[in-house]
Amino acid sequence: MTTHSERASAPATDRTGLGWWVRTTASWLLLFVLVGLLVVTILVPLVVGGQSFTILTGSMEPRYSPGTLVVVRPLPAEDLAVGTPITYQVRSGDPHVVTHRIVSLRRSPDGRYGFVTRGDANQVDDEGIVRTEQIRGAVWYSIPYLGYLNNWFSGPKRTNTITVLIVLLAGYAIYAIATDTRDRRRAGRERSTP
Repeated sequence: MTTHSERASAPATDRTGLGWWVRTTASWLLLFVLVGLLVVTILVPLVVGGQSFTILTGSMEPRYSPGTLVVVRPLPAEDLAVGTPITYQVRSGDPHVVTHRIVSLRRSPDGRYGFVTRGDANQVDDEGIVRTEQIRGAVWYSIPYLGYLNNWFSGPKRTNTITVLIVLLAGYAIYAIATDTRDRRRAGRERSTP
C-alpha cells in the first residue's frame, strides 16, 4: 500500500527518469524542426518577397536534384549575371516555371535584351530568350528533398496541417502548464503537511 507522501512524490520521479528526458527532448526537437521548416519555407520567402519552388526534373543536377526545394527572391535585371540560377515562367503569363542557369545575354527579335538559359545537366541552351517579366527570381538557397514535402504540403493541405499543428502544440503547452501547476501545488501541500 502506498502512503500519501509516496503518491505526492511520484510526479517528481517522473520528471527525472529516462522516459521523461526522452519525451521532453523529442518534443523540443520536433518543435524546433517544425518551426525551422516553417521559417525557411514560408516566413523567410514571405519577408523578402520571394517564393519557394520544387525542382521536378534532373536538368539541374548535380547541384539541384529532383525534390530539392529552391527559394527564389526577386532581383533587378541588372543584378542577374551569367552563372546565376533563376526561376522563370516558360511563357509570359504561364504559371509553369523552370529553374535553369543564365548562360548568356542576347538581344531578342524585338530589340530588347533577354537571358539565354540552360539546365546544368543539359547539353544545349533552352529555346527562346527569357525576358525580365518572365523571371520570378534568382535562387537564394536550396534544401534537398524538402521539395517533395512542399509539393504535398500545398494549398488546403498546408492550411489544414498548420492549423492542426498549432492546435496540437497549443494543447500540449496547456497540458504541460497544467501538469506543472498541479505538481507544484501537490509539492507545496506536501511540504505544508506535517
